[in-house]
Amino acid sequence: MSTLDWSEIGERVREARLAMRLSQEQLALEIDLDRTMVSKIEAGSRRLDALELARLARALDMPIGHFLNAPPTVMSHRTPLAEDTVSDATKASYRIDSALAAWIREIRMLMSLGVLSPKPIKRYTGRVDRPAAAVEAARWLRNDLHLGTAAIESLADLCERCGQYILVTDLPGDGASAVDGDVAAAVVSLNGDPGRRRSTAAHELGHLILGDEYSTDIGISASRMEREAVIDAFAAELLLPVEAVRQAFRVKESTRSALVGLAAEYRTSWSLALRQARTAKLITPTEEKGLRSCLPTLAEFRDSLGWSPQPDLNTIRVPPSFAHAVMTAYRKGRITGERALELMHGQLESAADLPPRPEEDDAP
Repeated sequence: MSTLDWSEIGERVREARLAMRLSQEQLALEIDLDRTMVSKIEAGSRRLDALELARLARALDMPIGHFLNAPPTVMSHRTPLAEDTVSDATKASYRIDSALAAWIREIRMLMSLGVLSPKPIKRYTGRVDRPAAAVEAARWLRNDLHLGTAAIESLADLCERCGQYILVTDLPGDGASAVDGDVAAAVVSLNGDPGRRRSTAAHELGHLILGDEYSTDIGISASRMEREAVIDAFAAELLLPVEAVRQAFRVKESTRSALVGLAAEYRTSWSLALRQARTAKLITPTEEKGLRSCLPTLAEFRDSLGWSPQPDLNTIRVPPSFAHAVMTAYRKGRITGERALELMHGQLESAADLPPRPEEDDAP
């Protein structure tokens, strides 16, 4: 590696250390080096061997690739972490950005192996600067995908059809997304219930469809909050069209039963169902307040659909075609079983879940 490369690696080490709220002395103790050695590593004047880099990655809770690879260009313009600017928000932002960058690297790795081919990225060409325009964009997308007002069965699959790959993983915030050339990627937090994950996924898809190259949900400014409100309107209409709410209210005798049925069928949060009913002017602010204070039980949701399963973004961690690409690469011997499990991000639990390779089928 060149001196410049080691300088960049050192800077990533420094930022990762700050994000972990560790001093150089504390990190040195973790990796069994002298503090002066840590200082030289961060300055780029001291190289690391493979074992040292592995210990460093474990101590900083980052994949080795985080230090060896520059972040995608679209993510490289964020303000660097400094000793006097680290806060809970900047720490969370750094870690969520790192997860997103790692996810993009994994997508590109499978593309380089010839087992994954992303679909073209969809973009809405109209001007979207207010919530009403975002609603029209969501309706355009539904029509383009021939969804009408039907419930979205698999949001992971729908995002794939739009050219975006979504990973559900452990994150400090709700989610983030970025477009790196021909790759559109998003990460969604495991925190919260599947309804919240679907809302986050739809929100990140909104950033893609409406033309935002990069978005993270941590530490947004006042102007950014206005943009997020527009994206929220897109996500709400995408997940639960206002027209579907109106149709449900025409056939249900009870307002509550109509909303419970909608939230269950469309797999949204209770608050999103209430939001869309209010947007449709089918409930008053007073009614909404009362309904918010009386959350439906799991039994109500399940019973409204005859107790059918609702797996989307629950056990699912990686998109369908990504999972298939991992299995294809594994069967062809392009990646090891250990690497395949890593790429599945917990969707498979152990090596016993992996299929045998063709040559292994013939083994005695």
